[in-house]
Amino acid sequence: MAKMQDFGQRVRFLGFSIVLNSAANALTISTNLGSAVWTGSSVNLANWIHVPLGTTLFLYGIVITLLNQVLLGQFDRRRFVSNLLYIVPFSYLVEWIGYFWDWLGVGQLSLTGRVIVDIIGLFGVAFAVSIYNRCNIIMHPNDDLAYILRFKYLRGSAVIAQWASYTPPLIIIILSYLFTGQLHAIGFGTVWALVTQGIVMGWADTHVFPQLKHHVDVS
Repeated sequence: MAKMQDFGQRVRFLGFSIVLNSAANALTISTNLGSAVWTGSSVNLANWIHVPLGTTLFLYGIVITLLNQVLLGQFDRRRFVSNLLYIVPFSYLVEWIGYFWDWLGVGQLSLTGRVIVDIIGLFGVAFAVSIYNRCNIIMHPNDDLAYILRFKYLRGSAVIAQWASYTPPLIIIILSYLFTGQLHAIGFGTVWALVTQGIVMGWADTHVFPQLKHHVDVS
């Protein structure tokens, strides 16, 4: 009974975190001041290959899902399916909620207002990742990459794992710029995320819904 109650709690937190993560990422895009590194790289990739953002996020997620399997060193069917299950709603929610933020006029706020909103969005992203990392039922492949690095290779360090996991999106950002000469969703918020996201996630692990504990399943 206790295990069923715990699982039910994790499912509820998971649903909340998917919506929070999608809305927060979309909010940072709408400010046009820079998004979290993965989101910024997806926006630039979409601009480079001329594919809608939702579809780009989905295809990008499939590639990282395969990378995760390589890092695990063996095929993990549950993890593979969970990564795919996460990217379907998340990818398109980011695109659709972004239309809502644009309709509200987030992009037309003053510079100060957009900076504040961008920071709020980035905190929301870090909080959401912390929540569904701890749930560990289904997880976005990008964040599962950091999770695998954190607990399999880096002795539980959220900060170092976050930095290490940024290698693929940083490569995409550089290549997108070289091929298009443009950068989108990269700026203040991207630097903020690079510096703070791992730290904020580590803080959120013990301060945001502290009753939700890590369910670690890598070794």
